[in-house]
Amino acid sequence: MAEYVMALDQGTTSSRCIIFDKKGKVVSSAQKEFEQYYPKPGWVEHNPKEIWSSQISVAAEAMAVIGAKSGDIAALGITNQRETTIVWDRITGEPVFNAIVWQCRRTAPIIDGIIKAGHFDMIREKTGLVPDAYFSASKIRWILDNVEGVRKRAEDGQLLFGTVDTWLIWKLTKGQVHATDYTNASRTMLYNIKELKWDEELLKLFDIPEKMLPKVYPSGHIFGTVEESILGGPIPIAGAAGDQQAAMFGQCCFEKGDVKNTYGTGSFILMNTGKDRIRSDNGLVTTIAAGCDEKPDYALEGSVFVAGAAVQWLRDGMEMIRTSSQSEDCAKAVDDSNGVYVVPAFTGLGAPYWNQYALGSIFGVTRGCRKEHFIRAALESIAYQSYDVFHAMEEDAGVTLRELKVDGGVSANNFLMQFQADISGTVARRPECIETTALGAAYLAGLSTGYFKDKEEIRKNWQEGRKFVPGMDEEKRNRLISGWKRAVRAAMFWADDAG
Repeated sequence: MAEYVMALDQGTTSSRCIIFDKKGKVVSSAQKEFEQYYPKPGWVEHNPKEIWSSQISVAAEAMAVIGAKSGDIAALGITNQRETTIVWDRITGEPVFNAIVWQCRRTAPIIDGIIKAGHFDMIREKTGLVPDAYFSASKIRWILDNVEGVRKRAEDGQLLFGTVDTWLIWKLTKGQVHATDYTNASRTMLYNIKELKWDEELLKLFDIPEKMLPKVYPSGHIFGTVEESILGGPIPIAGAAGDQQAAMFGQCCFEKGDVKNTYGTGSFILMNTGKDRIRSDNGLVTTIAAGCDEKPDYALEGSVFVAGAAVQWLRDGMEMIRTSSQSEDCAKAVDDSNGVYVVPAFTGLGAPYWNQYALGSIFGVTRGCRKEHFIRAALESIAYQSYDVFHAMEEDAGVTLRELKVDGGVSANNFLMQFQADISGTVARRPECIETTALGAAYLAGLSTGYFKDKEEIRKNWQEGRKFVPGMDEEKRNRLISGWKRAVRAAMFWADDAG
């Protein structure tokens, strides 16, 4: 019996591989950052070849650290940055253009045109999504319209589209499998989440040939086998899920009403709604949850585009801190933000505002503002943005959220987690293992191959690491939230008044 399950965690700024044992414990891991390309303001790209090379190198490294052979790995699961769009030649495997990243805003004018033409409600009804440049459809359209010769090649059946999971599956199987899962398909704005199929009307609207698109399966599914030469032997590729749905699965949010927030590059809050596709009236999206069943569960999701990216910006862009963890010490060095609010709309504002043109803004700066106040305000902005989503989620679901499971790299910041609990009035529970995105992919792969017996076995693995209980008085909480909302209104006014 193979001892381990492996997760390939392909994120926005780095590729990681984590190997888990049957208790869900990390036995080995490796990580490698890769380059971000910003060819124009608001444009974000990755090199698909760098995604692949970084991902396969960390997989080999994680195995080598513990001396694991392919036969020691029962199954491999993939989790990935969602919406990021890659188009490549089905014969040569060469990408026709850089990957257009989920953060990229270049296709906002395409979305504006589609909304003005009256297609908002149709897209919302079929996909559960709010029409936005965030999703894959307009990115595919841009590549087809702007890269010379590509549209004809696509129409002739020479090109393939994939989100990052599809690209990795195709590379791992040496071009034998072109597939994705429900969760990633549901983020393309081309997939009908009720009928579980690529939608002809949407494909026609975006002028995308269906022959480019991958086959779609449940997240827990044996997609294929890693070609022997890549990792030294065959390993079943038995799970794939977009990072946020994978984290939800890794947090064991299996029951209707369970909620998690993953603090990574962005912050993503998901609520399990079971078999109910709840249409949001408050700026959230309806999406498909990860699972092994042909008929999936659904989730309400709020996407905050900038969370950990704000800390990275403080470190690399503003050079205010040397390490990400230093942000916590700086925030604790002052009693409050001195009235400063940071609205980190570096790539527009996501849920619940969906403003494609909002820009990063800072308000309330006075002569008494120090670096520590600024850093604290940037951290607090992550909690405020998440609060906006929690409030919208409560309105849509008609429930009061009493508990939130938190994970992701930024959740290690104790100051932020306590402020999140305070500002949301909700208990935040952080598990011992905050690598729940990779863990979810490993669980899906393990369930598909019999490495794990059932969800109950997985649920027993979840262990609380720390609980954060709200302690802020109501008057202060309301005053801080009021200031935040004022800052967001001002940021959106700046964008709306640009003309």
